[in-house]
Amino acid sequence: MIKVGVAGVGFMSWIHYLAYQKVRGVKLAAICSRDAKKRAGDWRGIQGNFGPPGEQIDASKMQAYADVDELINDPEIDLIDNCLPPHMHADVSIRALKAGKHVFVEKPMALTAAECNKMVAAADKAGKQILVGHVLPYFPEYAHARKVIDSGKYGQLIGGSFKRVISDPLWLKDFYDPKRVGGPLVDLHVHDAHFIRLLFGMPTAVFSQGRMRGEVVEYCNTLFQFADPSLVVNATSGVINQQGRPFTHAYEIHLEKATLHFDFAAFSDAAELMPLKIVTKSGKVLRPNLGDGDPVRGFEGEIKEVVRSVRSGKPSDILAGELARDAIALCHKQSESVKRGRLVKV
Repeated sequence: MIKVGVAGVGFMSWIHYLAYQKVRGVKLAAICSRDAKKRAGDWRGIQGNFGPPGEQIDASKMQAYADVDELINDPEIDLIDNCLPPHMHADVSIRALKAGKHVFVEKPMALTAAECNKMVAAADKAGKQILVGHVLPYFPEYAHARKVIDSGKYGQLIGGSFKRVISDPLWLKDFYDPKRVGGPLVDLHVHDAHFIRLLFGMPTAVFSQGRMRGEVVEYCNTLFQFADPSLVVNATSGVINQQGRPFTHAYEIHLEKATLHFDFAAFSDAAELMPLKIVTKSGKVLRPNLGDGDPVRGFEGEIKEVVRSVRSGKPSDILAGELARDAIALCHKQSESVKRGRLVKV
């Protein structure tokens, strides 16, 4: 049984908590929060942009710490689930690795590629794993796309178009601070940067055009170049200042013999879904059954992969720190391209 200690109690901790209840081989054994009410199990004030609101949980069988170093040094804990704010990811993760713990850190892995490199190096030195909470590949539409691509049934990948846009997250006061949250690319687009890296490999260059807000890119369109010039990949990412359009994510992935199409959009009055379709070269439209649509399901898949990776000692092909580091590096290369107004080599 892998015993987990969660550092930081907020929305992502709550979602992870729900997932831990449904995954075998893992137990949430400790929590860490500066808030005495949360340490006592009162999570009713937690609310996010999906999933159920927080509840009163039974914390009587868990250790509760106010100081993260006490959590890290608990000899009963095997893995630290780092759900602290992004600017704390690198420091706390490295301290946990040095203390002999595996680390599962929420995305973004860190705010810079240099910090990510230090985290990977610390894991290597400690002989422990650094796993990063890039849950997108476990959402049904994205997991099924990977399954179809890996099957080879419709030939090789030839490109794709990805979209992730939100309205201004007014409740996040540090969202545009490059030293605390990182801005729309590092905090939001990093999902698609990671997925693009996973599917197509590491780009050789990026060209991005967009708008700035202070020191960070607010919104941009990016063309990704690869060693294989036949791959055509682009992404639209960031914030559009229209509060009636709170969230949208979508993709169109091109294979030699089929196109995969998915689109979800939330509006202020309702959400609209265009479910995943596989449009074949012969003209057929296939509509896979992807389950009940529970958004927590993806996190269950993610936690199962963490358990498998730690128990087997074989690092995850999806949650590995090196892959997450590459996604952060891509985000910063895109920012550089916007600022310089030209193609930037990766």
